[in-house]
Amino acid sequence: MSTSPRVVIIGAGIVGANLADELSTRGWTNITVVEQGPLTLAGGSTSHAPGLVFQTNASKAMTEFASYTVDKLLSLSDSGVSCFNQVGGLEVATTPGRLEDLKRKLGYAASWGVEGRLIDPDECAKHYPLLNQEKVLGGLYVPSDGLASAARAVGLLIAKASAAGVTFRGSTPVTGIEQTGGKVTGVETPDGVIPADIVVSCAGFWGPKIGAMVGMSVPLLPLAHQYVKTTSVPELVGRNDASRLLDPANGAWMPILRHQDKDLYYREHGDRMGIGSYAHKPMPVDLRELPEVAAADMSEHRMPSRLAFTEEDFLPSWKDSKELLPALAGAGIADGFNGIFSFTPDGGPLVGESKEVEGFFVAEAVWVTHSAGVARAVAELLIEGQSRIPLHECEVSRFEEIQTAESYVSETSQQNFVEIYDVLHPLQPRVSPRELRVSPFNARQKELGAFFLEAQGWERPHWFEANRGLLEMLPEEWRAPEREPWAAMFHSPISAAEAWKTRTAVALYDMTPLKRLEVSGPGAEALLQRLSAGKVDKKPGAVTYCLLLNGDGGIRSDITVARLDETTFQVGANGNIDFAYLTTEARKQTAGDVTQWVQVRDITGSTCCVGLWGPLAREVMAKVSDDDFSNDGLKYFRTKKVRIGGIPVTAMRLSYVGELGWELYTTAENGQKLWDLLFEAGQEQGIIAAGRGAFNSLRLEKGYRLWGTDMTPEHEPFQAGLGFSVGKDKEGYIGAEALKARRELPINRRLRCLTVDDGTSVVLGKEPVYFKGEPAGYVTSAAYGYTVRKPIAYAWLPAEAGEGDTVEIEYFGKRIPATISADPLVDPTMEKLRG
Repeated sequence: MSTSPRVVIIGAGIVGANLADELSTRGWTNITVVEQGPLTLAGGSTSHAPGLVFQTNASKAMTEFASYTVDKLLSLSDSGVSCFNQVGGLEVATTPGRLEDLKRKLGYAASWGVEGRLIDPDECAKHYPLLNQEKVLGGLYVPSDGLASAARAVGLLIAKASAAGVTFRGSTPVTGIEQTGGKVTGVETPDGVIPADIVVSCAGFWGPKIGAMVGMSVPLLPLAHQYVKTTSVPELVGRNDASRLLDPANGAWMPILRHQDKDLYYREHGDRMGIGSYAHKPMPVDLRELPEVAAADMSEHRMPSRLAFTEEDFLPSWKDSKELLPALAGAGIADGFNGIFSFTPDGGPLVGESKEVEGFFVAEAVWVTHSAGVARAVAELLIEGQSRIPLHECEVSRFEEIQTAESYVSETSQQNFVEIYDVLHPLQPRVSPRELRVSPFNARQKELGAFFLEAQGWERPHWFEANRGLLEMLPEEWRAPEREPWAAMFHSPISAAEAWKTRTAVALYDMTPLKRLEVSGPGAEALLQRLSAGKVDKKPGAVTYCLLLNGDGGIRSDITVARLDETTFQVGANGNIDFAYLTTEARKQTAGDVTQWVQVRDITGSTCCVGLWGPLAREVMAKVSDDDFSNDGLKYFRTKKVRIGGIPVTAMRLSYVGELGWELYTTAENGQKLWDLLFEAGQEQGIIAAGRGAFNSLRLEKGYRLWGTDMTPEHEPFQAGLGFSVGKDKEGYIGAEALKARRELPINRRLRCLTVDDGTSVVLGKEPVYFKGEPAGYVTSAAYGYTVRKPIAYAWLPAEAGEGDTVEIEYFGKRIPATISADPLVDPTMEKLRG
């Protein structure tokens, strides 16, 4: 008899069926999969998915999910016919901007290990003879892309998992989720309750309905997307032999094709063409208004996820299609529908456990492209406690509470639909909604001409127009070279002046958007000691930079822990994922021993923080506070309660820009007054407000890592140059044994600091790095270093690549020489910070 926990998977589409297979392959077979539709044709997105798999993505994780999906579907076959037809993928450019975007995309492919190449119009036409070559400027060709037969794969996966002992129940809707004491205990159906220790919702666009059964907000919007099949295209007749047509998805000989300049994609269906369009207006769907289709009535043309075709919305795309593929002029539209798919506020999947209900997991908004990869990740999460591919970009808990509001989810998901094929800059801000979250300094920042970008709903200044006049005074050695157009987007030369003032005088930085948690109670110290690799069992007033590790020793997050008193800590975290993690662990600890109860509160919105940094910071502080801010009065990485102009403030001697100063915390209602006091007091010292543009440059010069960018759960502390944060001789924390075992193995890669040899080329991140002529790593963070007067990039590289070695960064198809440099570039002896 199986000793695995009782697992119920809701949804037998491409994700649920893959998850059942991944779990049963690993020995968990006490699994029931329930599906509201018939197993042969469930009626969800999988049932009508076109099956195009383009692997390359700006996200490393999403690319790896897609590559695993390709490999798995290739291995899944019946009667000698695979569930994946590897015809290759071609993305064509008909505008210069798109051609440049394809160069960047080729860089992503090289960074993540996907073979691809840029090809000229002639070669595009050789791969895709139907193309109007005169319209094409070039293309990106990835030979391992292709067509997935999603519905057929589901059938084979159900058969395979059933043979392993998994139970599948079709035509079984879920009516509720039972729970006791904050844990799932079963899934309610019309046929009774199915007992469960773990429930995983793989319900696709029905996910919000299932989530609501446990009081969980699932930020997903169902949207309709147009797809048509043409009548027979003469040029395709006879090209697909009968044996390959055993599977319609394999009835193709040309690559899958994207025409993103017109929001279109194409694939063959035997001698007909399939055309998908994102060019129409967003069509949000209300789940309550979907047609109910009885199991006996379900068919390819009648299912809940297939809505009536609105031909008028497709006609402009039909015209564009005939211009790109003239052969379509002899064909017509034989069949069309508006098929429902899932969209989210940031375009990513939703994966992970509910913060509120233990044992309830979701794997939603996962398209066929990433289905098997995400299913494997969830299986690893359930069995091993974590996925081997980092999930931070997919974690369902990544969204702030304001971002799970129905209005926010609707607007941003529709915006993602509109922009799905747009050429977007890495810093591209939302147009709307904006000003959802503003710091108490916002009014003053606007008066100073702040240019705001947005993250997690926060408005964050990147530079201030009030500082433009400083450019006339800027010393020649601080002037940065002009950037090429792409790198210059959402950048201002004013950032150079703001960096100069921070290094030579004093500046105010708004640090309010950084997540702040209050961890309190008699068990607070024990909780943080168990979760972190650093020693936090210090006296009140101590601040500790430490890492949260996963069970395998990888970096789950990095945090700062300030001990305010014996039972109260303030934690500087990376975001809502950390909040969910600490909350969940605190609840478990409290349940295990009520004398060690812990409360975790998000205090970000009720407080604010200003960073006062620069060599003249003490001169400013002396004018507004009688407290002792000398080195003896408040040492580096210490905190104390002070008064600034009468305002109660928690001052922490920290600096993310590498200069003398403090993070100053107060309650939100005192924030604007605190800003005004400091700004007025610093006029004699030339104080300025500075933004994220200068901040990012200064932190890279100092070598400070950014979690989620420079290091992720796939990296361990010593690889990332963060071994100093691991407590010596500390044991018993999560990941300790695994990290100890890793330390006995040679390090095979390291995070390295690169300086660009030409002194002018600024890259943006995720570009491939070549070592000894071969792709060997990728850029994480990059900026122009105003203090060191050269561009900087951090990159993961093989351990054999050492200081002084030359590498090349590929940027827009060009190789830019760079040198591996000592880390950090500024103040390596810490004299500025400790002085």
